[in-house]
Amino acid sequence: MRTLCISLAFAALLTAQQTPTVTDAAVREITRSAILIDTHNDVTSRTVEGFDISKADIDGHTDVPRLRAGGVGAVFFAAYVAADYEKTHASANRALNMIDTVRHDIVAAHPNDFVLATSAADIEAAHKQGKIAALIGIEGGHAIENSPRLLRDFYALGVRYMTLTHTNTNGWADSSGDLDDKTVKRNNGLNDLGRQIVAEMNRLGMIVDISHVADKTFWDVIEVSKAPPFASHSSCRALANVPRNMTDEMITALGKKGGVIQINFNCGFLSVKPVNEKPSATLADVVNHIDHAVKLAGIDHVGIGSDFDGVPCTPTGLDDVSKFPNLTRALLEKGYKADDIKKIYGGNTLRLMRAVEAARGH
Repeated sequence: MRTLCISLAFAALLTAQQTPTVTDAAVREITRSAILIDTHNDVTSRTVEGFDISKADIDGHTDVPRLRAGGVGAVFFAAYVAADYEKTHASANRALNMIDTVRHDIVAAHPNDFVLATSAADIEAAHKQGKIAALIGIEGGHAIENSPRLLRDFYALGVRYMTLTHTNTNGWADSSGDLDDKTVKRNNGLNDLGRQIVAEMNRLGMIVDISHVADKTFWDVIEVSKAPPFASHSSCRALANVPRNMTDEMITALGKKGGVIQINFNCGFLSVKPVNEKPSATLADVVNHIDHAVKLAGIDHVGIGSDFDGVPCTPTGLDDVSKFPNLTRALLEKGYKADDIKKIYGGNTLRLMRAVEAARGH
């Protein structure tokens, strides 16, 4: 018994020695110097209905005071188009409204805090100005209503990524969200139109986003895209077995393609615990998903796509956009260096954006 107690005490001491001591100053310095890019935020579903993002709010996950507290440097705001709009042929109209809420209700209404960004250079310039770069990503490829012409129009309005599907399979790409619906007409991944749309996105310099797509669609994108794609808000299927997450093989292939998996903070994508079990997910789960993806794809291919204001549950310790310093501290304690964290927070996304921009016109 005495030997067991000594062994346990030694193990506890060893664990304590292995956990780096993290100072508040180190956390503040990374928060100040990193360009933290969140590649998916759904507060647009609130601003389009009149929410004033500049005012501190007790509801939701996002407002300017909390963005500032969290050290957020850039946000891809989602131009989210729900599947139901497709049924009434109103998808493009909804996309225009969502694009407008970013340009009008967020950027134009609050020029001291936000600046519209359409490139990696714009994000870096905004950071130097002390402003938050606001970018636009369409969520749901049905928004273009099967038209490459609309895709070009959306690009001209500032859209810099498009999630090929949402929860619904569209006319050219299969979704992971309706795999059990036997009435859905499948494309077997990307059909010919889908391949044309990916090619046009490459030509324009628009990031191909594979979050929400069926596995076959993902593999087709890996095959045909001339520029690196990303997953704007997905996590690891090995840790939480849901179709929206990526398998180890997919994460590895995305890294080899030069892409980035942006880890999603939705409790249901982080943990297998029921949502009604409190806490159903924690900050530690987010760190585990980041760490798992880094081990598979490499430190240059993992980022952050929170899905704040688009999910019913956020992890304890990462409850809203103000809590990113908690993640900084947890990653430092995990053994990640400041330069590693800066890559995860924004450096990897900037590198991917430059690669997509460089592939334009080809």
